[in-house]
Amino acid sequence: MSLLSQLITRWTLSALSLLLVWLVGRPLGLGVGIKMAQTLNCYRWGTPSDRGLFEDGDVIFGGLFSLRYMPPAKDYRFTQQPDNKPCTGLQNLPLQYIYAMVFALEEINHSSTLLPGVKLGHHIHDSCALPAWALQAALSMVGGDTQSCNSDAISEEELGAGSGKGDRPVPLIIGGSSSITAQILSRLLGPLSVPLVSYTASSPSLSDRQQYRNFFRTMASDIYQARAIAQLAIKFNWTWIGAVVANNDYGLMAVKVIQEEIQESRVCLAFVETLQRENIVSDARRAALAIQASTAKVILIFTWYTDVMELFKQLEKLNVTDRQFLASEAWSTSSDLRQSTFSRRVASGVLGVAIRSSPLPGFETYLRNLNPSRRRNDQFLKEFWEEEFGCSPGTTTAPLFASLPPCNGTESLWAVNNVFTDTSQLRVTYNVYLAVYAAAHALHSLLSCPNVNSSPGRNITCSFRSPVKPIELMEQLSKVNFTTPQGEVFYFQGADITAKYDLVNWQSSPEGQVKLVLIGRVDGFDLHLTESAIQWSTGSSQVPVSVCSEACPPGTRMATRKGEPICCFDCIPCADGEISNTTGSTQCDQCPSEFWSNAEHTACVLRQLDFLSFNETLGITLTAVAVSGVTVTIAVFVVFLYYRQTPMVRANNSELSFLLLLSLKLCFLCSLVFIGRPSVWSCRFQQAAFGISFVLCVSCLQVKTIVVLAAFRSARPGAGALMKWFGPGQQRGSVCFFTSIQVIICIIWLSLSPPEPQPDLEIPGLHVTLKCAMDSVVGFSLVLGYIGLLGCTSLLLAFLGRKLPDNFNEAKLITFSMLIFCAVWVAFVPAYVSSPGKYAVAVEIFAILASSYGLLFCIFAPKCFIILLRPEKNTKKHLMARQ
Repeated sequence: MSLLSQLITRWTLSALSLLLVWLVGRPLGLGVGIKMAQTLNCYRWGTPSDRGLFEDGDVIFGGLFSLRYMPPAKDYRFTQQPDNKPCTGLQNLPLQYIYAMVFALEEINHSSTLLPGVKLGHHIHDSCALPAWALQAALSMVGGDTQSCNSDAISEEELGAGSGKGDRPVPLIIGGSSSITAQILSRLLGPLSVPLVSYTASSPSLSDRQQYRNFFRTMASDIYQARAIAQLAIKFNWTWIGAVVANNDYGLMAVKVIQEEIQESRVCLAFVETLQRENIVSDARRAALAIQASTAKVILIFTWYTDVMELFKQLEKLNVTDRQFLASEAWSTSSDLRQSTFSRRVASGVLGVAIRSSPLPGFETYLRNLNPSRRRNDQFLKEFWEEEFGCSPGTTTAPLFASLPPCNGTESLWAVNNVFTDTSQLRVTYNVYLAVYAAAHALHSLLSCPNVNSSPGRNITCSFRSPVKPIELMEQLSKVNFTTPQGEVFYFQGADITAKYDLVNWQSSPEGQVKLVLIGRVDGFDLHLTESAIQWSTGSSQVPVSVCSEACPPGTRMATRKGEPICCFDCIPCADGEISNTTGSTQCDQCPSEFWSNAEHTACVLRQLDFLSFNETLGITLTAVAVSGVTVTIAVFVVFLYYRQTPMVRANNSELSFLLLLSLKLCFLCSLVFIGRPSVWSCRFQQAAFGISFVLCVSCLQVKTIVVLAAFRSARPGAGALMKWFGPGQQRGSVCFFTSIQVIICIIWLSLSPPEPQPDLEIPGLHVTLKCAMDSVVGFSLVLGYIGLLGCTSLLLAFLGRKLPDNFNEAKLITFSMLIFCAVWVAFVPAYVSSPGKYAVAVEIFAILASSYGLLFCIFAPKCFIILLRPEKNTKKHLMARQ
C-alpha cells in the first residue's frame, strides 16, 4: 500500500471513529464522555436495507455478505435519518454463502455435542460490496435493535454486550468480503473488542495483530498463493513471464512476493501491467497490447474476474490465442469466464490456484429444499425466487417486481441447475461454514460447556449466561482447536489459518464445455501436483516454453546481456579445459590437471600422453638427419684413416682429428636418445651423453686451436721450447681434463636431482607431453654453461689465429665452425623455453644436429675436398707456403 493510500485510509478510519462516537455515544479513547449522548437527540444507525435474514436465539451471530452488486442511484449519505434505497443485482453465489452460514447454525443447534442447550441465532445483512454499507450494517448489529441511544436507555457497558432480548447486539460478525472492508470494520470494531471473522479477505496486512487484533479469517493470506504461483513457474522452467495485476494491494502485493520468490531462480517478469477498475477498458487494451508484443508465452493474471473478462475480450480482438495463463483464486474458478466464448478462444488450458474445496454432506439437499412458503420472512430467498421463476411466492410481503403473477406452488429448486444449487466444489462456501464452526467452538469454550462424551446418556446443557461479552469471545476464538465434521483439524495462527489451496486446470470436454479439473493442491508452502493430468494451452500434454533466451546446451555457459534482465543471455562455449555437463549452466567447471575437456566441452577425459616418437613425421625426419650425420662422420673418418699418411691429415694433428670425428659421431648418436618415450634411464642418459659428447668435441677444437697458435709462436726466434708443452701427451691430457670436468658436473647433477619422466600438465590440450622434467635447473644450466664457456674460449682463440700466414690455416675453419656453434646454442635457449611439449625436445635435437653438422662441414669439408678432389695440393710444400 502506498503512503498516500495509507494516509487516506487512516483519515477515513479516524473520521468514522468520530462518527461512531457521535452515533453510539461511546468515548473510544478520544476523551468524549458519555454525557454527550445525554445532551443529543441521537439515533442508532439503521441498516442500508430492511431486507435481511434474521433469526432470534440465545446468542446471535452477525453476517455480512456482498449479495448484490449494483448500488442505488444516489449514494447513501451520513444523515440522522438516512433514506435507505435498495441495492439491486442479486448474485447467486453469495446467496449460497448466506445459506451456508444458516445451514451451519442449524446444524450446530441440532448438535448434542456442540453448544448443547444453546440456540444460535443470526442477523445477516447485505453490504452491496460497499464498505460504507458494511459499516452501517456492522454498527447496527453491534448496537442492537433499539433506535434511541440516550444514556438512560443503554449504559456504556451494554453497548458492547447488549442489554437483553429486546436489544440484543451481536458479539461476533462473520463477514468483511473484501480486504478493504475487513480493514475498516476491524478498526471500527476494535475498540469494542467485537471479533470479525472474514471468509474471503486475504490481504497480508490483515495478519498484523497490532493493528487488527480482533480480526480472524478462514481464508489464507495471499502470500501463500503468490508463492505457489512462483513455485509453478520455477517447476516448469518458465523464466520469462508477463504479469497483469490489479492496481491495488491485492495485485501489487502478489507481484512483490513473486519477485522475491523467483529472484534466486533466474526467473524474470517480462512486464507488469496494472488494471484499474475505473479505467478497465483502456487499461485492459493496454495490457492486451503488452501481451501481444511480448515474447513471454506464460502470463500471470492477478485480479478480479470481471477485469479478466474485459482483458480476454481485448485479447480476442487482437487474435492473441497462444498464451498460457496462470490464474489467481479471484478468477480461476469463475464459471462465467470459463463458459464465455472469447475465453474458450484465448484462455484454454488455464492453470490456477483456487480456494480449497470441501464437501458439505446434506448441504445440497438443504439448498434444494428451500422454499419461501416455509420461510415467509426470508427476503433474500423471496427475491431469488422471483428472479428464478418469474412469479411471486405466496408470502405476506408485496412482490419485489411489479406485475409478477403468483406462483402456483409447484416450483422447486430440485429442477434448477445454476451456481446457487451447484455444490460440486464448495470453496468460499466452505470458508463461511468454517467461520461459523470456529465461532461456535469459541462460544462453547467461553460458556464452559461440559464434555458430552464423558457423560453418555445424560441430558447435558451449557451453563448459559447472558450477555456474552465480545472481548471474552475474542479471547476464546484465538484459542480454538477442533476437528470439523469433515475431519479437518482447524485452529488459528494469529489471524490466519494454515494455507490450503487447490490447483485447478481448465480443460475442454468433448461436448465443447470447459471443465474445472483438480490437478493438485497446496499445503502451506508445499506444492503437490499431478503433471500428467494437466491440459495445456497447446491442447496437449507438452509443457509450454516461456523463456527470453533458450537454455544453454551442455558445453556452453550463460552470459548475461548488458542492460537486460538475467533471464536474457547469450550462450558462450566453454574454454578449452573447461566443461559444463548440464543444460542452462551459469559457469564452466575446470577439469582436473590430469584431465581435459572433450571436443564438445561436456566431459573431462583423461589426457593422452604424447612424446616425440620414432613413428611420427618429425621423429622420422630428425632420426634420418641424425643417422645421416653419423654416416657422413663415419665416411670422413674412413677417408682420414685411408689418407692418414698424407700431409693434409698429419699437418693438423691427426690424433685430435680422429678424436673430434669420434665425438661428432657421439653427438649425432646422442640426439637419438631424445626420441621415443622418456624413461628413467633415458632421461638421465640423454643429458649426460649430450653434455659429455659436446664437451669432448669442443675440447678437441680448443686444443687444436691452442696447438696452431703454439706452432706459429714457436717459429719465432727464442720460442722453440714452447711446443714441448703441447706435445701429443699434453694434448690428450688437456682433452681428458676438460671432459672430466663435465663428467663430474653430470655425476653430481644426476646423483642429487636427476631428470624424471613427468607429464607436462602446464601445457593446455588433450595431449599432454611426457617429458624429462628438470628438477634442478642449476644442473642443466651448469652443463650448458660449461659447453658455452669452452665454445667461447675456442672461438676467441681461433679468432686470434685466423690471419696466421699458412696457405691452409685450420684456425680459420675452427673460427667459422665455432661461430655457427655459438649462434646455434644462443638461439637454442629462447627457442627451447618458448616451445611447448615435445617441440621443446625437437628444438634441443635440432640444436645438437645443427651444431654437429656445422662443426663437421666447417672443419672437415675443405680437407676432404683437397684430399679427394685436389690431391695435387695435398703436399707439404703447398701447405707450408705463405700466402
